[in-house]
Amino acid sequence: MSDDTLDLSRMRSNLALDRREWLAYASVFGSAFLAAQGLSEAAETASPQAVSKQPPRRYAMKKSINLWALPYPKSMPLADCFRIVRDAGFEGVEVNFNLEGEISPQASTDDLKRLGDSVRNLGLEISGLCSFLFWPYSLTSSDPDRRKKGRELARNMVSAAAALGTKNLLVVPGAVYIPWAPEPEPVPNDVCRQRAQEAVREVLPEAERLGVSLNIENIFANGFLMSPQEMNAFVDEFRSPAVGVHFDTGNIMQFQFPQHWIEQCGNRIRNVHLKEYSKQAGTEFTLNAFRPLLDGTTDWPAVLDAFERVGYDGWLTFEYFNPYPHWPEALVHHTSDSLDRMLGRK
Repeated sequence: MSDDTLDLSRMRSNLALDRREWLAYASVFGSAFLAAQGLSEAAETASPQAVSKQPPRRYAMKKSINLWALPYPKSMPLADCFRIVRDAGFEGVEVNFNLEGEISPQASTDDLKRLGDSVRNLGLEISGLCSFLFWPYSLTSSDPDRRKKGRELARNMVSAAAALGTKNLLVVPGAVYIPWAPEPEPVPNDVCRQRAQEAVREVLPEAERLGVSLNIENIFANGFLMSPQEMNAFVDEFRSPAVGVHFDTGNIMQFQFPQHWIEQCGNRIRNVHLKEYSKQAGTEFTLNAFRPLLDGTTDWPAVLDAFERVGYDGWLTFEYFNPYPHWPEALVHHTSDSLDRMLGRK
């Protein structure tokens, strides 16, 4: 060994971060980033989940995106949103039902049919109908007027989904507790379940008549249907092909893992929200833990393999709540490219 090599080795040894200093850096930058800089302790302790894997084969699932990823209606017309989604290479788009506007109780059946036709004329499909209104008008609220309004809106959504030409309606079944808007008293679990059952049963006949599937979403932050076993039991008790599961990969990542739910929910899954999540945020619930696709800690190869094993070949809809303030179309194009890579199209 030359003297220069010995000097370099001594320098590295003398400049090595001690454990406390390394942890301080890692808390900000992450162990994988430090490992890439050649810091040996980071290299030894980097999480295996940080290693990028390529999917071994092409998957049959279809690409969709929820319009919450674009600044509609604040600063972008609906038609422009659809064109951006089409131009980015998506096959479908998930739209949202609001209290007012083009997709709301204010819209007539004919208005919604024309809107659905305009989407299909662009070469897109409407992958599903979603709504934030299930939160302020929870189907299990202790306020009877809110529960009544929630059921009325759910019936409106069933009709709107049929008029738009989609068979998928996402249903938030209720909440024991809503972290961002808690009621004066939490709803007891058994009461929550009873109210959710009653609400779904009330809306179900119209859904069956119109060919719309009431897809119950796993939320986790709502304190209701916290395991795949509970979700399956809730869905199965309706004994109807018009009730299924809308599976969200990100909602349960706070404490659990989507690939485990997929295997157990199986063919009950009718539609999917593909949400990225970073467990580096810890266990505190925050929307900032939801990330642009691939910028998180989800084991996507395991998730995609699980979907394939249960025979799911439907929509994968990226859901994100923070449109970029500048060039918002960049998020849409990035997501489309990421999905192409995940699905083995590149």
